[in-house]
Amino acid sequence: MNRRESLKALGLLAAGAGVLATACNGESAKEARIASETSDKLPGVEDWEHERTQKLLEETFFTEHEMATITVLADIIIPKDDTSGSASEAGVPDFIEFIVKDLPSNKIPMRGGLKWMDVQCQKRYGQAFIKCTEEQQIQLIDDIAYPDKAKPEMRQGVAFFSLMRNLTSSGFYTTEMGVKDIGYVGNRPGVWNGVPEDVLKAHGFDPEKFFG
Repeated sequence: MNRRESLKALGLLAAGAGVLATACNGESAKEARIASETSDKLPGVEDWEHERTQKLLEETFFTEHEMATITVLADIIIPKDDTSGSASEAGVPDFIEFIVKDLPSNKIPMRGGLKWMDVQCQKRYGQAFIKCTEEQQIQLIDDIAYPDKAKPEMRQGVAFFSLMRNLTSSGFYTTEMGVKDIGYVGNRPGVWNGVPEDVLKAHGFDPEKFFG
């Protein structure tokens, strides 16, 4: 299993455990994404919910530097491949910005984690995370991406990266691109060809007597 598949699997497990269910104070993650992309009121959404969403969209939480870091991290977690585009191409950074404003309890962990990444890179490589080489970035991420293997001193980074991975998975796999990536094709009508002839005969029904 390559890095993309293993990180995706970890993120999907977390998303399946409840990230999608709790996003946006009762709205689904997909509804949150649609709300962040249009000013139109969605069916079933009350006026106060729509007004709140529009107010959140007008606010800005992350700085440009933080958003750039989120974009790099999201694309490391779900990079572009032969199946689909990358997390950033699916709009995941904007989704994370919206979710963090909608669920303020994530603000400090996210901002603190992004700062932690930069501090670690400054100590190791003398520059911020987004200015490091791809190899240097992966070296740091490998230290925090797998909780069971991480050293105790990396626990803050592990907690942050787990949150970042969960948000990235929630954002990506509620887009059309993400749904196609996991091969989901939706409900499709079945084809009914009648009861098999051997089953009919087993129950004493001979179709030849009725249909010739």
